[in-house]
Order: sequence, then C-alpha cells, then structure tokens
Amino acid sequence: MRKVLSLALSLLLLITLLVPCFNASAEDEYFSDEQVEYYKNLGLQGTTINVYNWGDYISDGSDDLMNVVAEFERLTGCRVNYTNFESNENMYSKLAGGGVSYDVIVPSDYMIERLIDEEMLLPLDFNNIPNFEKYIRDDFRHPFYDPEEKYTVGFNINYTALIYNTKLVEETPDSWSAIWEEQYKGKVLMFNNSRDAFGIAQSVLGIDPNSTSEQDWVDAAELLAKQKDAVEPVYVMDEVFNLMESGEYAFATYYSGDYLLMVENNEDLDYCFPKEGVNKWYDAFCVPTCSQNKKGAESFINFMMEPEVAFDNAEYISYCPSNKEIEFDKESSLYGEEAVYASDLQNYYEFHNLPQNILELQNNLWGKVKSGQLSANSKKDEQRVYIISAVITAFVILILIISFIKRKRKEKEQDISELYGKSN
Repeated sequence: MRKVLSLALSLLLLITLLVPCFNASAEDEYFSDEQVEYYKNLGLQGTTINVYNWGDYISDGSDDLMNVVAEFERLTGCRVNYTNFESNENMYSKLAGGGVSYDVIVPSDYMIERLIDEEMLLPLDFNNIPNFEKYIRDDFRHPFYDPEEKYTVGFNINYTALIYNTKLVEETPDSWSAIWEEQYKGKVLMFNNSRDAFGIAQSVLGIDPNSTSEQDWVDAAELLAKQKDAVEPVYVMDEVFNLMESGEYAFATYYSGDYLLMVENNEDLDYCFPKEGVNKWYDAFCVPTCSQNKKGAESFINFMMEPEVAFDNAEYISYCPSNKEIEFDKESSLYGEEAVYASDLQNYYEFHNLPQNILELQNNLWGKVKSGQLSANSKKDEQRVYIISAVITAFVILILIISFIKRKRKEKEQDISELYGKSN
C-alpha cells in the first residue's frame, strides 16, 4: 500500500510540475518569457491603435503562419483596428483630407519624403522601439527618404518586375517594350498606380523617373497612351494575383516577390527584371500627426521587428524584410531567392518626392491616359470633330456671304429702279 501511495504521490507531483509547462507552451507558441513580459508590461491594456497598411501585407494566420495582429493583441491587451489602402496616393488623400486618426501607416519611400516635407509625420521615440538597433538591416540605415532616422522604421524592400506566362509569350522577354506589342492585345495587366506606370514608360524612354521637366512627363504619358491603343491593358493592383494565376494573361507588371506567390498556383509563370531598369522601393512604418496612441503605435512597430514576427511575415508576403536575421536563415523558404533579394541586380532607380506642379501634372496626365483622352483614336475623333466643325462653319459662312451678295444685289436693283422712276 505504501508503494502504491508513494507512486501516486510521485505521479501527482510530476503532473503538478508539468501542467504549468504545458500551459506556458500553449500560451507562448512563438515568444520567449522575456518577450511576453516585455509586451505585458507596456501598459497598453484597454487601449486601441489604428493601423493603415497595404492589402495582404501582414501575416494573417493562414498557411500555418502567425496571425500577427492577433498575437500583438494577445501579448499587449491592446486592440488593433486594421484597414488597407491600395496605393500611396490613396493613402495620402485619406490623410490629407483630415477627419481620420491612424496610429501606424506604411507608405513608400517617395511618399515618406512628401509626408515629411508637409509635416504630416511625428518623430519616433526609439526608446519604445528597442528592436530597431538590434535587428535593422544596413540598407535600411539612414535611408535617402529619412537620412536622420527620425520618422521611420523600415519594413520591406522589393522591385518592380515583368511577370509573364510562358505558355502565351513566344520569346523570353528582357524588356518593358514587350507590353506594347499588339500581339498581346487584351492580355496585359498594368499597374493601376500612376508612379509605377510612369516609371516604366520613363525607363523605356530613357527619362529620369524623378525628372522635373513637364515635357518628360508628357512624353511618358503619350507612350502610355500608345500602350492603351496597342494592347488595351487592364489596370490592376491586388487583383493581379487571381488574374495572372488564371493563365488568361500574358504579362503583368508587379513586384518581384509577388511572383513567388503567383507561381505556387501557376507553374507556367516566370519573371524578369527588364534591361531598361526597375524601381527598387522601400516601405516603412511611420506615425502620422493624427495619431491618438503614439506609444501603442511604436510598440506595434517594435513588435513587427521581432524575429519570429518578421520571419512569418516574410513567408507570407515574399518581400525582403528589414530584419537582418531573415535573409541568412536557411529555414526560410525565401533563402537565396533572387526575386526577393535581387543580389545581382545593378540597373534600378528609386523614386523621390516631386514638386507640386509635377505631382499635379502627373495626376492629370494619368487620368487622361486611363480615360483614353490621349489615345490616337481619341485624337482622330477630335480631328474628325474639328474637320466637321470647320466644314459646317465654312458652309454657314458661305450661305451668309451668298445671302449678303443677294441682298446687296437686290438693294442695287431697287436703287436703279427708283432712279429710272424719277427720271421719267
């Protein structure tokens, strides 16, 4: 009996010791005790942050990856309102329009420059972002858009690329000019994003994508109008995934990392970095001046730099992350992927903020390109209208001249008749 009781007590003691371990394991699937304590002690319980990010730009728990927002909420007790934008320009319009309160935004390089110039960002307190010094990559240090490292923490780098369907494209492309070829009419997906679209046209023309010459932008717009006439491109952003994966389209202009996501669902796809040059872009975390919870925002930014978060996020979106540990982690599915890290790429450019007159011109020209106002067909229609108007005007003038001549002739005949009457 003593042996049985002793064994039972031993088992009970063992269970007592193991249960907390099981609970800890269940609660802390991703993070160390130190990390859990850090976020628990931030004092964010019961607060809210509003995060404004690109679509499909954070790991959401699918594919056995981390649900980043849910994990931040669990660790901090802070609620996250998470919404999406489709382009830098849309995001800027929302902020500039006022009446919004975002705590974290994720703009791209040139837009960050604009937001800084217009005093729309708050300086960061890096005491709340200790992971910045621990993990940030060298190519995110002192970036051109924030050289003093005052307003931003880098998130991702990637590149524009030409993605194509090998079943529909006859020769392996190496140039942006392929998406102007008439044989691909109705088979081209084009950026629904003015800066990227103009950047491609400017590359083809050999124009600096940051040119301040209005004529350079007009020339690029006319080239985009020629593309619209030749291939009738479909302007898309996130829709590009389903459309390109369907196998119905020959080309898509998009971001190189996204090729890896598309090829998982359509093995006939491939990509290239066109020889004319591609855009190397940076996205970064910022806190706008409309923020109502700056500490919560900075804590979220710090959380996004955690190695566990950065790893799963990179797996989800396939871009080069700002956390320096991920690139050399052989457990990463992105390890050695040229589409992500582009280590051999030499010919690229970066977008900078543009003067106000160029921004307004760009927006105006982009609207005309998409609406077809600059197309050759539209110009022909305008010429036809002008010709018809000129013919009608000439006809009216001719009638008026004939009418005038007849009236004068009649008046002259009356004068002669009256003169003869008096003489008689």
